[in-house]
Amino acid sequence: MEASSRRAYRALQRSGAPPPAKKPSRAGRNLPAAIGVGVVLGGAVIATALLWAPSFVALVTVAIVLASLEMVTALRAGRFNVPVVPVIAGAALVPVAYAYGSSMLILGYGLVCLAILLWRAVEGPERAIRDIAGGVLIVTYVPLLAAFAALMIAAPDGGQRIIVFALVTTMSDTGGYAMGVLKGKHPMAPSISPKKSWEGFGGSVLFSVVAGAISVPLLLGGHWWAGALLGLPVAVFATVGDLAESTIKRDLGIKDMGNLLPGHGGVMDRLDSLLITAPLLWLLLGVLVPVA
Repeated sequence: MEASSRRAYRALQRSGAPPPAKKPSRAGRNLPAAIGVGVVLGGAVIATALLWAPSFVALVTVAIVLASLEMVTALRAGRFNVPVVPVIAGAALVPVAYAYGSSMLILGYGLVCLAILLWRAVEGPERAIRDIAGGVLIVTYVPLLAAFAALMIAAPDGGQRIIVFALVTTMSDTGGYAMGVLKGKHPMAPSISPKKSWEGFGGSVLFSVVAGAISVPLLLGGHWWAGALLGLPVAVFATVGDLAESTIKRDLGIKDMGNLLPGHGGVMDRLDSLLITAPLLWLLLGVLVPVA
């Protein structure tokens, strides 16, 4: 059998015909590269969160600058002339939230939105509403939501809270991806994300609930049921975050927000679910596992 296969392959080479194309992976991406990048990023988050909180804030701020630039570039594909300077300056909301708390975060967000309005108004009225709306969208979607991670790490047990946040959200993504590849048959939103299935969503819920039930008592000393209760809405919000970014990309006619991270796309493609779940985790951890 093996000898006949070799003869057939040599005959195919002599004929000049191209070899048969490989069947595309159901994963839809470079899985080894994605795993490698994920391990490196996860290690950086854990190390900075546990060793020195300001280093975690600096890491998040750099990521938010890169993600904001990706969003600016993506919106230009849709003919949005977003004011770049005030939008990128919005990344300062992350260290502001860490240093001064939620009140200053709200004030800083309002000032950044005002700066976007004034900056764009100087350039003239043509298409100004679209451009201002695009700038406010980026600042709201990226630095404002990311700033809730800074609020979490500002707590006395902030490093552990960040790890719970990252673990529960990442496990939701992992469970959805694994179950979607292995068992996915019923599309959840085929017009937005054809590969996202209801079976995958079930995997997201399962992995997120289990991750919460294990990590909350282990890292924060809370009840296992509090962690499990945390996992369900996180899976819902993480899925909504992924679908929201997919909606924006489809509307703009792009596949990924960038190409900086092999196997993932851009920084924004890695942050989509984390950004949406950050305010939720900050709120629910404060209620279910209050700081001692």
